[in-house]
Amino acid sequence: MTTTDSKPAPKDPWDLPDVSGLVVGVLGGTGDQGRGLAYRLAKAGQRVLIGSRAADRARDVAAEIGHGVEGADNAEVARRSDVVIVAVPWDGHAKTLESLREELVGKLVVDCVNPLGFDKKGAYALKPEEGSAAEQAAALLPDSRVTAAFHHLSAVLLQDTSLEEIDTDVMVLGEERADVEIVQALAGRIAGMRGVFAGRLRNAHQVESLVANLISVNRRYKAHAGLRVTDI
Repeated sequence: MTTTDSKPAPKDPWDLPDVSGLVVGVLGGTGDQGRGLAYRLAKAGQRVLIGSRAADRARDVAAEIGHGVEGADNAEVARRSDVVIVAVPWDGHAKTLESLREELVGKLVVDCVNPLGFDKKGAYALKPEEGSAAEQAAALLPDSRVTAAFHHLSAVLLQDTSLEEIDTDVMVLGEERADVEIVQALAGRIAGMRGVFAGRLRNAHQVESLVANLISVNRRYKAHAGLRVTDI
């Protein structure tokens, strides 16, 4: 008599966790991208904190956003959040993360920073020594769980309160499936968006770099272009 080992059914890639109870902090939350992400997540019912170097500035912007968003300095936001989105300018990326290493121990960190340069020909990608902004974050935060996502979103659309949905996909990268799925689920809470797994952090450079191409698209077509991944 022969027996066959029964293998468990493969996990449904769209079976994502319930993240509605997580507190999301946005470092650099007073900038356009951070403010837009905070607004969209809070509008979807997420508890959101926004951080800035100046707590008063963060509180003022939080009041403008509404939807229960709170403001504080970056360190307090890092301490109080379950998931921390890094939306600071590239030139302050390393310094900000170095200063918050202790507060970010054990936290799920989502890096959405795009290292770009600009000249008379337009935007172009920069390549950090570590390979990407996300890999720099992982090197600076060895005791955090670093992922990368939210790179290709238009700050203009994110902040446009007349838009109920934003038609786009969010590429999510990371080392641990459970962490990636949390970020995918957060992206999926924003109306019109899906979070799509796009590889490990070693593949973050080309995802970050693609923003330079999208800037060129937007300038030529007077648009706020995003991405959709087909056939999934």
